[in-house]
Amino acid sequence: MNKPRHLEYPDCSIYEFLEENAKSYPTLCALNYYSREMTYRELLKEIDQAAKAFVAMGIEKGDAVTICLPNVPQAVISFYAINKIGAIANMIHPMSAEKEIIHYLSISKSKVIIALDMVWKKLEGVLGKTEVQHTILVSVKEYMPFSMKLVYTLAREKKVTVPDAIYNWRSFNELAKKVDKDVHVAGKSNECAVILYSGGTTGKPKGIMLSNLNFNALAMQGIDGCSDCLYEGARVLSVMPVFHGFGLGVCIHTVLNFGGMAIILPQFNAAEYDKLLIKYKPNVIAGVPAIYESLIRSTYIAGKDLSFLTCVISGGDSMAVNTKKKLNELLANQGSKTTVKEGYGLTECVTGTCSMPAGSKNLESIGLPYADMFYMIADPESGEELPYGEEGEIVMRGPTVMLGYLNEPEETANTLRVHKDGHTWLHTGDLGCMDEEGYVYFKQRLKRMIVSGGYNIYPQLLEDVICSHEQVVTCAVVGVPDEIMGQKVKAYVVLKKGVTEQEQVKEELTERLKQDIAKYALPREIVFMESLPKTLVGKIAYDELIKGEE
Repeated sequence: MNKPRHLEYPDCSIYEFLEENAKSYPTLCALNYYSREMTYRELLKEIDQAAKAFVAMGIEKGDAVTICLPNVPQAVISFYAINKIGAIANMIHPMSAEKEIIHYLSISKSKVIIALDMVWKKLEGVLGKTEVQHTILVSVKEYMPFSMKLVYTLAREKKVTVPDAIYNWRSFNELAKKVDKDVHVAGKSNECAVILYSGGTTGKPKGIMLSNLNFNALAMQGIDGCSDCLYEGARVLSVMPVFHGFGLGVCIHTVLNFGGMAIILPQFNAAEYDKLLIKYKPNVIAGVPAIYESLIRSTYIAGKDLSFLTCVISGGDSMAVNTKKKLNELLANQGSKTTVKEGYGLTECVTGTCSMPAGSKNLESIGLPYADMFYMIADPESGEELPYGEEGEIVMRGPTVMLGYLNEPEETANTLRVHKDGHTWLHTGDLGCMDEEGYVYFKQRLKRMIVSGGYNIYPQLLEDVICSHEQVVTCAVVGVPDEIMGQKVKAYVVLKKGVTEQEQVKEELTERLKQDIAKYALPREIVFMESLPKTLVGKIAYDELIKGEE
């Protein structure tokens, strides 16, 4: 078990943490939206106005308000405003299906929903089946620069007809005039502040209850762990969505608490990430491996100066060692002095709980635990701690670990377990090990384990070999149904653009796999694809690949 550094965490709300830190840099840019900048002073003013509007609506401490928005200023403002009055922000994906929205609104007992105007038709049929009392519809154009707003209105905006009882962003904020007193409700660290939903590819998403401390500790840990490159005024390309722990916890809350500029956009396509980099020249970027795979494949970025990049963070999914090598080579060849910092975590602890320290050349590890995060490798059956170097389940405890799953006591008890030491440990369901220096090594998500003919096969091992081929961008190895073996191994591979000799590559991959992988674990089939399916938060959708074979 590791012995991490210790930090002192304030007993306050998410909003109070931001308010206190923002006093140090009131005139710096907090949000950049299509190049329109909002200072920290302006952001706090807008948060205060929205908080009063929520109070005028009747929202009280402990009530849930659903934010169904992409990365737009209204989402950030609403998030902190909800927290300021002691309410709970229920964060959901705007592209969720109707049944999913009903489920999210119902289990959270949300009284208000804030959503994009373009999803009104979908909301219209579901709100009557929930406890929602008020709806606020906002537009992506509201905070755009004037010229861009005009172009959007004339060329892209679709008129949406809604009942008079539905608020828009302006009429919602007008409600603030009805409240002439301060509406700040003092918050406590251990109070539930946010509900996020697990982005897993199997089963029904569970509501994850996260506290004020969870978010504030994450920000402090992240700043502490990346103190060499997170500084006041640093530009951060914040494309990870606010309804995801990575996006909300790292790209918004952490950024705003070290005085950074969060560059946000409502719509993001990994294939266009290269152009965003050159346009905005961010100092810090953070994203899932799929984003960086697109950079490696990009012909647009080739030869461009990337010296502005001082920090590159990867999380949300495992990055193959050879993908790291290719990305680091790209950065070095194009002027950047940084290397990719892979992290590891899960929504049950907001997001990352460890990352690679600056300058480390250990590409196999996912890094060292953050301050106050204790890691242990446990026997998956007994829960007993295993020796250094031995593989087992990654379990952890620390200030970012969730309060529990919303209305899921059995699932909570199965995930948060009290050990013999008296501490409550979060069981991740992931397989890994730890060395004597405290470095953690992610091996495989246990739920992705393939069982073929009684043998346990770990796809990550095969994926690392396949990704080592110079013509391969990314791949996914899954177990598909087999009448005799139970499951058989199948590999889906994405090649670099312009590669035409697929059969030759397949032969070379087969030979490499034979050299490094046991015979029983070899893929029965290798299939080439243009791209791999992704979940809503950008992870590889392994279940879609498996379903295609059923």
